[in-house]
Amino acid sequence: MLFTPDTESALRSVVTLVNTLPSVHTENIDNLAELADLDRFIAQEQYSGSRTHDQKELKAVQALRAPLRELWSASEDEAVQKVNAILLRAKAMPQLFKHDGLDWHLHATSREAPLAERISVEAAMAMVDVIRSKELDRLRICAAPDCDDVMIDFSKNRSRRFCDTGNCANRVHVAAYRARRAAN
Repeated sequence: MLFTPDTESALRSVVTLVNTLPSVHTENIDNLAELADLDRFIAQEQYSGSRTHDQKELKAVQALRAPLRELWSASEDEAVQKVNAILLRAKAMPQLFKHDGLDWHLHATSREAPLAERISVEAAMAMVDVIRSKELDRLRICAAPDCDDVMIDFSKNRSRRFCDTGNCANRVHVAAYRARRAAN
């Protein structure tokens, strides 16, 4: 195991959140444009705690995506600066919790904190583990020439190159195969 289960879960949630931004896979449609989209995201990623279910909450979560995406191209020093800013802004105080059938894991905000704050702090806490483990190189942007979605490589041999969003690996491999066939 590379990271603890809660860190891996948080990292996957960050990838999912960032990849709701308009992209080639979504025909440049924002996949977090409506409150219903946010509700689906929260249910899928199993975020707990209070919700206001209003436009202000939606806008706050939408605003997290671009700054979190910047972590995929940040140097270690830049990532540390961004993560520390998130934790400081939220006055994060990590504590152990057990709830909803989950074993002990860290929360650094209260369940009553605004949703966007809880999401950003959880992302920052996961990034703390990535940075401390010297694993920032596992944060990648899809290698497909027509894709810029983010991903995280949890593979042991660090070989993952393509996102899960739009069959990028299949498209690239088929195009390479066809190019080889055409060359013969």
